[in-house]
Amino acid sequence: MMLRWRELHPYNAVHVVRIDRPLDTARLAAIVDGHLEGLGLTGFALDIGRARFEYAGGPAGTVLAIHAGGDLPLHVLEREIERELNLPFPRDGRFVPFRFFAVDEGPRFHLGLTYDHFIAAGDSVVVLMRGLYERYCADGADAARMRPLDRYPATCGRLFLRHIGPTLRGIPRTRAIAASCRRSVRPRCPDGSDRHNAFAHFRLDAGELAGLVGTARAWGVTVNDLLLAILLQVLEPFAGERPPTERRRELGVASIVSLRRDFGTDPETTFGQFLSSFRISHPLPPGIQLSRLAHDVHAETARIKREKLYLQSLFGVAGSGVMWRFLTRERRDRFYAKNYPVWGAITMVDVDPLWARAAGLAPPPAYRRAVPTGPLAPLVVAVTTAAGLLDAGISYRRALFSVADVDRMAEGFVACVRRIDR
Repeated sequence: MMLRWRELHPYNAVHVVRIDRPLDTARLAAIVDGHLEGLGLTGFALDIGRARFEYAGGPAGTVLAIHAGGDLPLHVLEREIERELNLPFPRDGRFVPFRFFAVDEGPRFHLGLTYDHFIAAGDSVVVLMRGLYERYCADGADAARMRPLDRYPATCGRLFLRHIGPTLRGIPRTRAIAASCRRSVRPRCPDGSDRHNAFAHFRLDAGELAGLVGTARAWGVTVNDLLLAILLQVLEPFAGERPPTERRRELGVASIVSLRRDFGTDPETTFGQFLSSFRISHPLPPGIQLSRLAHDVHAETARIKREKLYLQSLFGVAGSGVMWRFLTRERRDRFYAKNYPVWGAITMVDVDPLWARAAGLAPPPAYRRAVPTGPLAPLVVAVTTAAGLLDAGISYRRALFSVADVDRMAEGFVACVRRIDR
């Protein structure tokens, strides 16, 4: 489905790690080349007609773009992330599905990686970035220990066979999902004239993140549940009036989930895409407290995880793929907003556990991500925790939300966390 989505607009993701060393461009380029070659991530070719790809090997030939940070390096970084989100990779054939860039601050720099999102999920890319970080900080001394990754993981067909019980038991639940979609307010359908992904960012410091985690623990919910509840609250003003007598009175959001455990693969050894999602909706009655909303979200997400209902999303994607070929480009832009209304999504990656697998390697001082919105969700919050901090990159469709709108959302997120921390 990602291959279909990227026909409408680039479907790229971006990871950025801060390296507290001066930038040596030639050395960094050599490390990137050697690392990709050692992992077997070169010689990529895509046959889009058959939805097949291969890594044939060979020299990497990395192109590394360098940007001066100047007086506002983080501003330069955010604008470069936004540019990379909207810069297409070749449609088909042999091409490099990675682009690297660096924003130089003098005593340190930010290393960015843009990748065609269908080739990998975030955890695979964190492991890739960790290797580059480690080699740059340690003069590349670990190169001899590298082993090629498994780049051709099992397909979803095997996944369903492995979890045949939950798969079959979840099929009747599709009726409830469809009913929830019919009760949900639709986001404004974009007209297709502006598919640009804009980008914004906010951060929670160590104390704020600790307060968020502590509150989630005290309330008996997950951090992801609490973030989904906050997302519902900050999106509510943009949904307009929702009279309780109207059929469409609920607000829907989604959570991106990793299927690593369900596939039985390890990001240390297998590079690839292992993502699904699930959707929840809530009526958000006036005056509802965040704690009550978080518990309602948790009740739904706990059942989804227990019964593995996120597997049904893959069936939904497959079904929409059948219909996709009969839709005009304009109707493809509007398809999900009409039939699977989602106002925003959360995707989480905890960098520290993945970083800790490299013995003796301290967590990176800063790590941020940006993910594409695509036709499914007009806004996605990429939440990344590393070294006791939380970085949130907000990708959003400029056709639906303005810069001021997203600034209000970011301020609302931070204000909400600070209130519950008191």
